[in-house]
Amino acid sequence: MEDQGILSKVQDLTDVELALLLCLVANQHCIIETTEEALDKLEDEILLIVSNVFGLSVAVAQCSKNTTLEDFSSSILLSDQTIAEDEKESRLPNVIIARHLGLAVHQVQIQVLELLRTGRIFTHTAVHSIPKPFLLVVLDLTSGTPLVKHLNDHIFLSHYHDPEDGFANTEEGSEWIEDDRASLSSVVHKSVAREYNKDPLFHIEDIELLGHRSRSSKVSVEVKRYLHDILTFLRRHRAVASGITPLATKHFELLARSLAPLHDLDFVTPSLAQLAARKVYRHRIVIVAPEDERSMQYGSDLAAVGELLEGITPAMVIEEVLESIEVPL
Repeated sequence: MEDQGILSKVQDLTDVELALLLCLVANQHCIIETTEEALDKLEDEILLIVSNVFGLSVAVAQCSKNTTLEDFSSSILLSDQTIAEDEKESRLPNVIIARHLGLAVHQVQIQVLELLRTGRIFTHTAVHSIPKPFLLVVLDLTSGTPLVKHLNDHIFLSHYHDPEDGFANTEEGSEWIEDDRASLSSVVHKSVAREYNKDPLFHIEDIELLGHRSRSSKVSVEVKRYLHDILTFLRRHRAVASGITPLATKHFELLARSLAPLHDLDFVTPSLAQLAARKVYRHRIVIVAPEDERSMQYGSDLAAVGELLEGITPAMVIEEVLESIEVPL
C-alpha cells in the first residue's frame, strides 16, 4: 500500500474494530454476537469505537417484541438544534446499533430491510435519507432470535466476540459510558446528537481509499475456481437446507476483496477466501431438519439421520467444507 500509515493502524485494531472497518469499506452491514453477560459491555465498546475510531454519529435501538414501527423510527433519529431555538431537525446517524432486532415483529424488520435497500425511512412528518457512510450493526446473543429471511440475507458478515478478548475501548472510556448509560436505559429511546471525536483514528478518506483498493483487488483464475468450489460444496452439503443465496455469493467475493488491502495485498489469496467464507455464511446457513435430509428420499432411517445431524452447526459445516477442498497453490 502507498499509505503505510493506514496499514499500521489496521494492524493495531481489535476484532470488533476490524469487523466494523470491513463493513464501512464494503458499504455493508453486520451482526455481532457475544454472551449474555458481555452484551452490555459490547454495546458500550461499539459506541466508543464508532465515536473514537471512526468519528461517526450513532444511535441505539433496543428492540423487543413490543417495539412498533414508530418506536423504532424515533429511536434511530438524532436531533439537531436549528437556528430557531425552539426547533429541532432530525436526521439518521452514520451507525445504527439494533440490539435484539430478531425479537422485533415482522413489520419492523421489513422496515429495516427497506432502509438498507432504498436508503430511506419514512415517518409521519418526513422522509429521512441515510448519510454516507452508513452502517447497521445487529447486536445480539449467540443464541438470539434469527432475523427474518430476507433481512438476514442482506447482512454482509457475522462475528462472535469472545469476552475473554476484552473490551479495550470500554476500559479507557468508562466515564463517558457512565454519563451516556442513563440515556440508554429505556426499551426504545430517542437518541440525541453529541459532539464526536473530531480527530478519529480512521478518517472518511482512509475508508474511501481502502474501498478503492478493495475494488481493485485481483482474483486469479485459480482462486476464482476455489471460491466457486467452496460455495458449491456448501450448497451440496447434506446438512445444509438453505442459505447459499446469490447475494451471499456476491458478499463472499466482496469480503475476500475487502480483506486484501488490509493485509497489504492487491490480490485475493486462498486464506482470505477461507476467512471470508467463515464470516459470510455463518449466519446464513440453515441446518436441515432430519426428515428433510436428502438421503431420506432413498430410505434412510430417520433416527439415524437425526443422530448424524445432532449438534451440527453452520460453523462446523463451513470448516468441514474448507477441509475437504484442495487449496490452490
